[in-house]
Amino acid sequence: MGLLFSRLWSLFTNEEHKVIIVGLDNAGKTTILYQFLMNEVVHTSPTIGSNVEEVVWKNIHFLMWDIGGQESLRASWNTYYTNTQFIILVIDSTDRERLSITKEELYKMMANEDLRKAAVLILANKQDIKGSMSAAEISQHLNLTSVKDHPWHIQACCALTGEGLYQGLEWITNNLKRR
Repeated sequence: MGLLFSRLWSLFTNEEHKVIIVGLDNAGKTTILYQFLMNEVVHTSPTIGSNVEEVVWKNIHFLMWDIGGQESLRASWNTYYTNTQFIILVIDSTDRERLSITKEELYKMMANEDLRKAAVLILANKQDIKGSMSAAEISQHLNLTSVKDHPWHIQACCALTGEGLYQGLEWITNNLKRR
């Protein structure tokens, strides 16, 4: 009973939940962060280091870290992992050539001890572009059905319109309630 009460209470308090937003460069991470924050498209430039914003959705506070995805920055991603509850992996659904790199980075993250309890939301971005890979196709390429030690969900989306983004946040919210 005490555990149930504390979980319900955490849903109605200002407790922050740490989220890291990662992905290769030009996947749309920063656009997604500011779509969550302001519900509008903001002109962005490549992120060097990170952007951090508090996003409140359905009375739940998320501290979202958008981490630069250039190859030279990926080695430092692990410095952001401590206390992370959710990983949002943003994928450019038109970037077939680098999907294997994304897969390698995803599995490297999931193997990190600091992320062993983190749930993973994969956002298949740029669905508005003709010829983009579907969420099912990306899931197959990433071999997501083999992932058993992390709750995960893949969501098709478009960062420019916001389509699919809030379904992803809904999955995160439902995952919080189950913890």
